[in-house]
Order: sequence, then C-alpha cells, then structure tokens
Amino acid sequence: MLKKAKALDIACICPLHGPVLKENLGYYLDLYNTWSSYEPEDEGILIAYASIHGNTAVAANKLADILRQKGAKKVVVSDLAREDMAEVIEDAFRYDRMIVAGASYDGGVFPCMQDFLHHLQSKAYQNRKVGIMENGSWAPTAARTMKGILETMKNVTIAEPVVTIRSTMKESDIPAMEELADAML
Repeated sequence: MLKKAKALDIACICPLHGPVLKENLGYYLDLYNTWSSYEPEDEGILIAYASIHGNTAVAANKLADILRQKGAKKVVVSDLAREDMAEVIEDAFRYDRMIVAGASYDGGVFPCMQDFLHHLQSKAYQNRKVGIMENGSWAPTAARTMKGILETMKNVTIAEPVVTIRSTMKESDIPAMEELADAML
C-alpha cells in the first residue's frame, strides 16, 4: 500500500493520530514504511534497566561504557523506574539492538521491566537483537523471566552470554559483560 501511495501525487497526509502533514511527504512515507515493516530507524543500542537499589543501574552504565569503548556509535541508557515509559518504548523501536538489565524480584523480574517487556510484546516488537543482564543475590530469576517474554516475540535474537550480576557488580563480572558487548557489536 505504501509503495502505491508513494507513486501518487499526495498533497496532505491526515493520520488518525498525530499532526496533519503537508511538507516533506516522501520522508514521512519512508518512515511509515520503516515502522510498518518493524525495521529499526537507526543503528544503536538501547540499554533499558530496572534497578531496585541502584546496583543494576551501576552495571548497566558500566556496560554502556564498555560498548562505547569497543566502538558503539550510539548507546542510550534508560531507567525504566524513573523515565517516561513511552519514550523508552520509542527508543526500543528506533534502534536495532537492545539490552535489558533487570533485578530479580519475587521470583521474577522487577515490575517496571516486566511492564516494559509486555508493552513491547503488545506492540509486536520484532526484528531485533537483544542482550540480557540480570541481577540477583541468592536466586537470580530476572533473566529467565525476561527471556521467557522475549522468546514470544517474532524474529528476536537473544545474544549470548546472559550476564548474571550477584547483588553488586564486581571486577570478576566485567569479562562476561565484555563478551556480551562483543556479541551486541
């Protein structure tokens, strides 16, 4: 349908949601084509994290530093407990790769991460590579929960290794984080 629309002499696009478009219509038609095919708009890595006491946040930011040191051009770090969920979902669809970092919570994952993943699931998130980092003390469960949700999504490749942080990040965790960074690049 968009291919047919591109061939027409269109003066105005009146979407059901959003502004009426009268200029740069080719640009907007290209965006609609990208969005409707669930392809990313840009190269980049979103690190979406859910931290209870700040330890997962420290690990997520360290992973972002590792990715940048290894040459990642665009890395966006988002705190699911504090940032606008709609903005983070937008970034998940914008970039071609994502890492989810979640703290274990009541035999699952911290609720804001579960909420985020369910939003992506309901919006048919697909065609992406996703890395997983979990944090848990005696019985980490976040990775299993996040992976279970991600595996229901179409054409989502889960990168290995899954990184497990035990409570607070230690120097001994960095090699696994570097291995995940390599897999994401």
